[in-house]
Amino acid sequence: MFKAGWVSVVGNANVGKSTLVNALVGEKLSIVTHKPQTTRRRITAISNGSGYQIVFADTPGVIKPRYKMQEAMMKSVGEAFQDADVLMLVTDTIETDLQPGLLDRLKKTNKPVILAFNKIDLEKQETVNKKVEVLKNLVKPKEIVPVSALHSYGIEELKKILLDYLPEGDPFFDKEQLSDMPERFFAAEIIREQIMLHYQQEIPYSAEVVVEQFKEETTTSDKDLIRIRATIYVNRQSQKAIIIGKGGSALKKTATGARINLEKWLDCKVFLEVFVKVKADWREDERQLKNFGYL
Repeated sequence: MFKAGWVSVVGNANVGKSTLVNALVGEKLSIVTHKPQTTRRRITAISNGSGYQIVFADTPGVIKPRYKMQEAMMKSVGEAFQDADVLMLVTDTIETDLQPGLLDRLKKTNKPVILAFNKIDLEKQETVNKKVEVLKNLVKPKEIVPVSALHSYGIEELKKILLDYLPEGDPFFDKEQLSDMPERFFAAEIIREQIMLHYQQEIPYSAEVVVEQFKEETTTSDKDLIRIRATIYVNRQSQKAIIIGKGGSALKKTATGARINLEKWLDCKVFLEVFVKVKADWREDERQLKNFGYL
């Protein structure tokens, strides 16, 4: 008996969905920062084990959209609801009031809902129990699992419960595969993670990264080298100046951090070039959103 199915991971912004998915898969596939809306696209992460394959779809946190890019993000959440065999609702000890759009979808769905209550290490047990009771009455999940994604508490129990609700069937992907998304995508995400970490206010939310070259080479010492050329697109000229910084110092810091993480992820030397360009109001431009893969 082999079990295989899709688990769509949904929830408010900044409740630890990506950290939890990374813990469940055992690899860092989704970028993680302390800022909300770090995840912009639905990211596939595959967990393979003896007799099972769980395909997680890590989705953007549910928000009320303010521009077309965010509308596209919320559309991907809706698609994740449709594609799922199981819905894993992630909430935490802080964000227990679900976004209205998310709550409406959860009440209408006929898919089994598993509630993963994250960050339990940050709150007293009595408070956790009260919040869980409120959510139980609102969402009526099949199971409730307390977890701490950061400290890997409850991860194996959560995985076992998810497997109970997955259908029998053949695997969707090769057992060695961690995602169906290309390396270029993850390289761009690693660079964008550094932008989220190093810049404040609107800058991280106005930037998009496109990897234009991803070329593997073998050096004279027979060691692998990957050459990556990426462009950071921003909304306005003033944002470009901030991304670059005085004498290029800010961009250098961002690129260095990205290169170090790329080398860890790819397990080889990386030569990284990063440029900055302006695409005026790209977050409202459907053509640009298509080019960037949102539509």
